[in-house]
Amino acid sequence: MSHVPPALFVALAELVPELHVNCVEPWCLIGSAAARLLGAEVSVADVDVLVSRADADALSAQWAGRRDDAHVPADGDRFRSRFARFRFPGMPVELMGGLEHDAGDGWQAVSPGRLVLVGLEGLAVPVPSLDDQVRIFESFGRDKDRVRAAALRRLRRPASVLPIVSSS
Repeated sequence: MSHVPPALFVALAELVPELHVNCVEPWCLIGSAAARLLGAEVSVADVDVLVSRADADALSAQWAGRRDDAHVPADGDRFRSRFARFRFPGMPVELMGGLEHDAGDGWQAVSPGRLVLVGLEGLAVPVPSLDDQVRIFESFGRDKDRVRAAALRRLRRPASVLPIVSSS
């Protein structure tokens, strides 16, 4: 696995136990943090958490004192959810309850697909599988998402390949 940046680790150390305790329905990380946890060499500026609408409402009430009301999400016309951004140690956390995406053919729910658990210093962090993360990034269609999908695809290649040497 690629090195987890300290700021990401600090945020996850506080966030993940709270999600395990307080979410009633399944949840997972998506976006750059999820890609990084699978080993992709991508930069991470925040932690995106996909939850149900009900869990988003409950967490938003619980974390009201941490809420960053000044933040306006980019691409608001392409995405909709019970969105809220919160200040956590290390880096911001963006909560997306019932995330939907419109790629020009109407609103579609963003499905994480098959989840895998990534172990991180005793934390069990659910993220979409590598193939499902690639699918999600490609469906979003933004340049930054194509870069992340490519970084994940590189993980499929063998770590080391012996060169073919010719003696002629």
